[in-house]
Amino acid sequence: MSTPMSAASSPAPLKLAVLVGSVREGRFAPVVARWFAERAAEHGEFTTEVIDLADYTLPLALPSVPPAIAPDPERPAGMAGLTRALDEADAVVVLTPDYNRSFPASLKAAIDWHFTQWQAKPIGFVGYSGLSGGLLAIEQLRQVFGELHAHTVRSAVTFPRYYLLFDGQGELREPTEPAGAAKRMLDELVWWGTALREARATRPFSSVA
Repeated sequence: MSTPMSAASSPAPLKLAVLVGSVREGRFAPVVARWFAERAAEHGEFTTEVIDLADYTLPLALPSVPPAIAPDPERPAGMAGLTRALDEADAVVVLTPDYNRSFPASLKAAIDWHFTQWQAKPIGFVGYSGLSGGLLAIEQLRQVFGELHAHTVRSAVTFPRYYLLFDGQGELREPTEPAGAAKRMLDELVWWGTALREARATRPFSSVA
């Protein structure tokens, strides 16, 4: 007869990195990031770290040998905290607006400076913008992360006309539907994050560049 798992043998919570992709002055991103981090905390299956790209040095000029060929390039010292957080993450949620029907250059730089940090990890998305709710950026990011051997989960959280959805204190006027969408995405990240963490531990991921 099987016995219940003891608390000591229970798997550790997944490490979730919430990557704030916009660095523009006056950006709305911190409001959305705070809201999502609260939902992740309520979910109970994660330890969450919010990574704000505005806090890091992100040169647009990449190393002469791309990370896909030399997976650990010499990165600027100001990027060390970002690299550490991505290395340690079991799952990542990317928070992005739409800029000219795409995602911010700061986010592309952060992605391109790294390679192995994304491999065999699940990626979720939270988007916000005027009309699409960030979906135009998210659909492009799905292609980018596929190239990096990451798995993007199906569910996403989007805020079209975000300036009407949040009040002056940064609280959602009608929180039920967005909270439900966040839970669905977090549930998917738990499944994929757990499965891929176990897979990486028993059979480290490798690919041919």
